[in-house]
This record gives sequence, structure tokens and C-alpha cells, in this order.
Amino acid sequence: MTETGRRPSHPIELERRGLLFVLSSPSGAGKSTIARMLLEADGQIEMSVSATTRPMRPGETDGADYHFVDVPRFKEMVAAGDFLEWAHVFDHRYGTPRAPVEALLAAGRDVLFDIDWQGAQQLYQQAGGDVVRVFILPPSVDELERRLRTRGTDDAQVVAARMARAASEISHWDGYDYVLVNDDVERCFAQVRLILRAERLKRSRQIGLIGFTRKLMSPPAM
Repeated sequence: MTETGRRPSHPIELERRGLLFVLSSPSGAGKSTIARMLLEADGQIEMSVSATTRPMRPGETDGADYHFVDVPRFKEMVAAGDFLEWAHVFDHRYGTPRAPVEALLAAGRDVLFDIDWQGAQQLYQQAGGDVVRVFILPPSVDELERRLRTRGTDDAQVVAARMARAASEISHWDGYDYVLVNDDVERCFAQVRLILRAERLKRSRQIGLIGFTRKLMSPPAM
């Protein structure tokens, strides 16, 4: 409301720098589900499309789900410094191409990452203040295993490998800015949205504030 009690006809939108919003969790704890919900609900954030050496799965699209490359090409990209982060995960390589992410940031867009702790650590080393890291925990080990078995995408051997890796992944929780427990996906999603909203409002990201406050402090024209 203005001093006269009227709402401004157009909300003031200050220019801001985009941020890199990281969601990590052990496999099955819900980060991919929450990432999809966030993309559907928020038009200001875009998913980072990773490059990977793993085979394409039925229903996936090259360039939309992943950039599918072979191992020699992936190694060339690593050598050229084309990745912001990359890691070995379950016998395959995954990496975040640098150029599209930096272009989105410069345009004031936010970029969403569904990556593990190794990727989050590398991304923070590369982009520091632009990175917001959220780690999602399962409510229990039993529930984590139940989710992995019921989603039906992995055989028993892969589920066992993911469960064996879970404790190691969880041990890195203290390398994140925020840690949430996903005991209810809607509640966890609401918390993620609150974090994103608050981070967007940080003074350090409001690059339009300098010019705006200077105008406010300038004496009115006579």
C-alpha cells in the first residue's frame, strides 16, 4: 500500500541476479519429485540439463532429460573445462555444462540442480555466492527402502546398491545451507518454496537496489 492507501498500479520489480538452487538427497528421498513440482509451480526457475554417459532410458529425450554423450566425448568436455561440476555415480559420469547455466544467471533466471553431494561441493567451489544448497532426508531408513522398491525403476541389485550408498550420502548433510526431512512431500515442497523465495530477496542478489535507492535519496526536482 502507498501512503494514500492505494496499491501501486504496477508492483516494483527490481533487477536481480539469478541463483543456482541445488536439491540433493539419497536416491529415493524425494529430490526429483520436489524438483518436478518446483518447475511446474515456478516460472522463474529452469532445470539444469546434465550431460551423462549412461544409456538413454525409454521415454527420455536427448537435450531435454540429459545430454547423452559417450565416454570419450565426456572426457573431452572435462579437459576443456566445459563443466561446472561432474562426478562418477553408479558407474556412469554426470556433469553440468557451464555455458547455458552462466547465460541464465546473467539474465536473472534461476537454475535448478538435482545433483549429489559431490556435484554440490564442486558447484559451490565454482560459483560460491550464487549457490543455495538444500539437502533432503528421508524420515527413516525403512521408508527410504520402501520408496526405492515401490517406484519400480530399479531391480533388487540396484536397490541394494542405492541403500548401501545412502549412509555415505547422508553423512554430507552438514555441507548444505538447509536440511529438510521429507516425511510429507507437500509439506517439504512448501518449505523448499519458502527457502527459494527468501534467497531471491537477499540484498546481495538485488542488483537493482543501488540505482533504486539512489533515486530515493536524490532531492526532488524543484
